[in-house]
Amino acid sequence: MDGFLFALTLFTALGCGVVAGVFFAFSAFVMKALARLPAPQGIAAMQAINVAAVTPVFMTVLLGTALACGALIVSSLLVWGEPFAAYLLSGGAFYLVGAIGSTGAYHVPRNEALATVEPRGAGAEDHWSRYLRGWTAWNHLRFAAALAASATLVIALRIG
Repeated sequence: MDGFLFALTLFTALGCGVVAGVFFAFSAFVMKALARLPAPQGIAAMQAINVAAVTPVFMTVLLGTALACGALIVSSLLVWGEPFAAYLLSGGAFYLVGAIGSTGAYHVPRNEALATVEPRGAGAEDHWSRYLRGWTAWNHLRFAAALAASATLVIALRIG
């Protein structure tokens, strides 16, 4: 593995690991803590988190890692004969499909819907209960995908 591809793979593996850590925190304790609050407080807290999460630093890591994964997928095809190429391809795919794909297809629409809920309004408690169950289950998936991407790219580094 040449110097540029090595650096890109290392950067991407670290980015996947950082994102996996964020998703892990939500799966391990953030959502559990929010679920312990009365529904209006839990809704308001999650609404605040969803607004606060869209920062240049977090978005750069989340989406910059996605761009890097795309570059690794293309690179894997260009060096397909190398023993590490399949790991670059699968690591990039784990992240793009499992972490970014599920975020865009599932989490963003649910977060946008939650943003319109009045925490003390009619039906808010039922909405919150459904949101907690589904959002957390899908978050486990994106955590596992980001972690698998990181691990797979580390294997590519080891082989390369």
